[in-house]
Amino acid sequence: MEWLYSLFVEHSALQAVVVISLISAIGLGLGKVHFWGISLGVTFVFFAGILAGHFGLSVDPQMLNYAESFGLVIFVYSLGLQVGPGFFGSFRKGGMTLNMLALGVVLLGTLMTVIASYTTGVSLPDMVGILCGATTNTPALGAAQQTLVQMGMPSNSPALGCAVAYPMGVVGVILAVLFLRKLLTRPEDLETKEKDDTNKVYVAAFQIHNPAVFNKSIKNIASMSHPKFVISRLWRDGHVSIPTSEKILKEGDRLLVITSEKDVMALTVLFGEQESTDWNKEDIDWNAIDSELISERILVTRTELNGKKLGSLRLRNHYGINISRVYRSGVQLLATPELRLQLGDRLTVVGEAPAIRNVEKVLGNAVKSLKEPNLVVVFIGIVLGLALGAVPFSIPGVGTPVKLGLAGGPIIVGILLGTFGPRLHMITYTTRSANLMLRALGLSMYLACLGLESGSHFFETVIRPEGLLWIGLGAGLTIIPVLLVGFIAFKFMKIDFGSVSGMLCGSMANPMALNYANDTISGDNPSVAYATVYPLCMFLRVIIAQVLLMFLLG
Repeated sequence: MEWLYSLFVEHSALQAVVVISLISAIGLGLGKVHFWGISLGVTFVFFAGILAGHFGLSVDPQMLNYAESFGLVIFVYSLGLQVGPGFFGSFRKGGMTLNMLALGVVLLGTLMTVIASYTTGVSLPDMVGILCGATTNTPALGAAQQTLVQMGMPSNSPALGCAVAYPMGVVGVILAVLFLRKLLTRPEDLETKEKDDTNKVYVAAFQIHNPAVFNKSIKNIASMSHPKFVISRLWRDGHVSIPTSEKILKEGDRLLVITSEKDVMALTVLFGEQESTDWNKEDIDWNAIDSELISERILVTRTELNGKKLGSLRLRNHYGINISRVYRSGVQLLATPELRLQLGDRLTVVGEAPAIRNVEKVLGNAVKSLKEPNLVVVFIGIVLGLALGAVPFSIPGVGTPVKLGLAGGPIIVGILLGTFGPRLHMITYTTRSANLMLRALGLSMYLACLGLESGSHFFETVIRPEGLLWIGLGAGLTIIPVLLVGFIAFKFMKIDFGSVSGMLCGSMANPMALNYANDTISGDNPSVAYATVYPLCMFLRVIIAQVLLMFLLG
């Protein structure tokens, strides 16, 4: 049985791979099991590692450190790539309000962490670990540990605090949302309400009755009009056409216009009259509207188009087609000339069948080419992220130079490449499945190593009086900020409860709580609010965990 002993017990590279893989497999399997309607998902790998460490299983320290670091880097960089395209856009208009409220949750929890450390005698590294567990934020834990290593201090205690506080971190947000719902809401507050998104793509039909635009080209009208719009179809004398920018509009023309809902009234004044037909229903058969034109979605797959402005292709004038909408990562965008294309964009193209076939050749529409993950940008991004993380920044009042480390550097580079990469003609596109695979693989490796590392001291910490104190502190860090900010958002700022719930779940990076909100609140407002605040809060949690330790311990 020596081969079995060497496979699971004797320290080697092979044994490390086997143990980490086994812990990950068991944790992922148990993570699919629902307890009272809640499942921990990949987080169960953490607790599987704790159990393995408690029963004496171990791997070579250098192999453990390598696997833990590599897993963390892959996870945070992939996370940055995912949230990057929507990171800066989340600050616009209504998103700014939700982000400010979510920022209040983050800062309140941070302030409570510092106060609790000074009043209870719990060391700041332990309190930061408890905060990471209370907010179910493992990337922040990784950042805190890396910071402690840079400062020459023990890095194991935050992992213990995180493990102790994590279960209540998952359940606490659900309990807080449930309490707010029972205490504050009425039945009508939970009814589905359309979110007031003034930038949402809107389709409307107009008739030309304004003498000011008679016999003027679409290009001239667009230059004199502040609202942005795209004319999808033009009907004149019983015939339909795709108007170019040089097309002259005449009295009585009917236009099908793609715009933003907030601009409909202004365009009604501009053109003269809006028709009463509702063109925004989901069941409209666009190809049945007229027999001369068809509508198809074409996928952008040609790499040379990545980052190019839509207007620079001049598709309307060259091919007699019109692009009315662009779908990107599930979001519908208005196809303005200034819009920069990205690989994976789906363009709604309207025109005659032969013209659409020609445009298809220009855009690519080769679905198979996007199924191959672009690993070049992944490895280049990791190198750039680690280089950024290694750069020391001197901050006045802090004795030790600040470094972003293994967690901060890659997530910042991931966000920047995900946002600005296409403008630099970098192919940052990865399929959703490829991104999820990288994130799940990296997080599983990191959590397995983290649990294995802290498992030998976990249970003895929990059963001590300080363990119970840690659990109580973690519960307070989870529930109190959520209750206070949720109360202010709903009662005083009059934000609908669905959006409040999603904002609170996103500020705590808690997808399990979001699942509960989605199951109990009709509509998609919780998911929209979650996606709006998640990027900023995830980024801040990672950075704050490092800065807190450097400022107060440096």
